[in-house]
Amino acid sequence: MNTERTSPEDQAPTTTGNGGSGALSRWATLTVATCNLLNLAQPGRAFYANQSAYSQDEFTRKADWLGDRFRTLNADVLAVQEVWDEVALRAAIARSGLQYGSVMVPGAGNGPDEHGAQGTPRVGLVTRLKVDAVESWQDFPAAAVLDVPGLGPHRAFERPPLMARLRMKHGQPVCVITAHLKSKRPKFLQDQQGEPLEDPDDPTVQAVASLRSLMMRAAEALALRLKVVELLHRTRLPLVLMGDLNDGPHSVTTQLIAATSQTAYDKGARDAALFNAWDVQAGAALRRDVAYSHIHQGYPEVLDQVLVSEEFVADNPRAIGDVVRVEVFNDHLHEGRSRARSDHGFVRALLRVKLPDAPTAIG
Repeated sequence: MNTERTSPEDQAPTTTGNGGSGALSRWATLTVATCNLLNLAQPGRAFYANQSAYSQDEFTRKADWLGDRFRTLNADVLAVQEVWDEVALRAAIARSGLQYGSVMVPGAGNGPDEHGAQGTPRVGLVTRLKVDAVESWQDFPAAAVLDVPGLGPHRAFERPPLMARLRMKHGQPVCVITAHLKSKRPKFLQDQQGEPLEDPDDPTVQAVASLRSLMMRAAEALALRLKVVELLHRTRLPLVLMGDLNDGPHSVTTQLIAATSQTAYDKGARDAALFNAWDVQAGAALRRDVAYSHIHQGYPEVLDQVLVSEEFVADNPRAIGDVVRVEVFNDHLHEGRSRARSDHGFVRALLRVKLPDAPTAIG
């Protein structure tokens, strides 16, 4: 799917006022995208014990493929997941031919005394916008700590979300969060050497292990929700949360983060709610009947999501912009599984922020 990026100058101006006088409405655009990169690591570097390292040829093909996808997305902000080595991400970005001022993957650095992510891949952010501040959230707020059977208190994110305060071309602030929550894969007990402590073929053990994963993802969702409330409650901060949430838009865990359902009977809840960009996009006619970002055992799922604060919801009285359209780039999911590609579709959203009206000449 080839699409063209829209710039502020491409937006048709809207004239307001009466009798041929008034002001021209102007818009600044912001293109964001979320991309699960499927274990992006340096060639020759072991990342999981049960997977071989990438050969140089395999890495080259993967970096070339990602570079081509990044060039197609041409986003102002890329939220990326499953990065083992920041230097590998920089190589893929370089192949896109695009210029990005900031490429960051906390916990996956490759500088002196750094050996990339350990144990689990990290999330990152790539942007051409000015970066004002960055935070990586490791520990849960106390209210989100949850006792998981067989594991004890779950106190921290396995893949710490990344929060960045950015500034758009005309100075408007926007906050972007990249997240990758715990998967649905059963969490079996292991010793410190990674050896199993229970029988993964036992149906009862499988059920309890699946419950552990659900509880861990729910605790992460609650911890993320508390951070979102901290940022949004009684503020006017425009916020975009993107990533692989490992559950659908209407799941309990996603709604823990977004709290959108509460806005149906409590308009005041909009203040700290997040809205699925797909649901609030202005161009309803552009929506596809089927939009999915992952296929699991033949079933399409929407795991990769873009959520926005009320500032980007057009029918909200306090809106400063809107969601123009959302697109899912998923054709490669039907090309066969390969580590040189991703097993997730990439989701892109075009947002707008209204600029002060420009006066027009009277005459």
